[in-house]
Amino acid sequence: MNIIEDARNVLKIEAEGILDLVERIDARFVRMVELVAASSGRLIVGGIGKSGIVGRKIVATLNSTGTRSLFLHPVEAMHGDLGMVCPDDIFLALSNSGETDELNLLLPSIRSIGCTIIAFTGNPQSTLAHHSDIVIDTGVAREACPLGLAPTASTTAQLAMGDALAVVLINRKHFKSADFRRFHPGGSLGQRLAQRVSDIMLTGKAVPLVPLATPLTEAVDQIDRLNLGAVFVVDAATILAGIITDGDIRRAVARRRPLDRLTVDEIMTADPLTIGPETPAYDALNLMETHQITILPITDGRRRVVGILHLHDILGKGAFKFNGGPA
Repeated sequence: MNIIEDARNVLKIEAEGILDLVERIDARFVRMVELVAASSGRLIVGGIGKSGIVGRKIVATLNSTGTRSLFLHPVEAMHGDLGMVCPDDIFLALSNSGETDELNLLLPSIRSIGCTIIAFTGNPQSTLAHHSDIVIDTGVAREACPLGLAPTASTTAQLAMGDALAVVLINRKHFKSADFRRFHPGGSLGQRLAQRVSDIMLTGKAVPLVPLATPLTEAVDQIDRLNLGAVFVVDAATILAGIITDGDIRRAVARRRPLDRLTVDEIMTADPLTIGPETPAYDALNLMETHQITILPITDGRRRVVGILHLHDILGKGAFKFNGGPA
């Protein structure tokens, strides 16, 4: 038995199962997203066995990213938990075979309440599919289990489709990192976002400053020395006059401007956005996301520079992107 080869084969089979879903994203998926995004109720997810476990994970992801969701066990639903379901809710049923008795027996009751029913199933001709308003095909060519019995690739496909739904809803609802903080107050991101800007901003010699009329080459040296991607231009009283970023330098080079003969006044962005040190970090993050910027000058009531805030100081070091585009 080749352990490494067996493990690699499992991953290949599961990856193929997910890739096969790509071409099935069509108008039915769009309709599902639109219904969920417009709903005033919750997305109720139901499933049995391994599909039930996948359903719980989908619910967790949806709840943490701004879509109210609830897992409903089909058997418990038939013994009283159905009272949690309201007409404004949407019911998402998970079953690879589409012939799970406990789940299918629940569907008429869900229908009588008035809920729209969506199915994630590997069998578009199944009983579940026939009782659903929208059918999302999550079928796979084969399971990774050599016996073809244990749900493996099929549950991975269900989970991936659930992630696709959750992420599309993030973008559709314009859900932001600061919104994420409200649902994760105990996490490291939540803790950073709960702070004031003054708690996380850089101050003193860590703030890149150059006076008005400074040669641009000296400003570039300052940007390079502190490695923050920007430098603030200030007057004699350290009142903010403008900002120069890496992007400003690149654009000047692309336009073949003589950098060695320019001063900061000729290239800076005047009157940039600023925030005060007592601003909540989540407000600073929302401002950055709205304007697609990674640096904010921190100023007092007279617009004197007292610090600098980088997106990394809020989100932590590592890769990140704004909603809808790269940082």
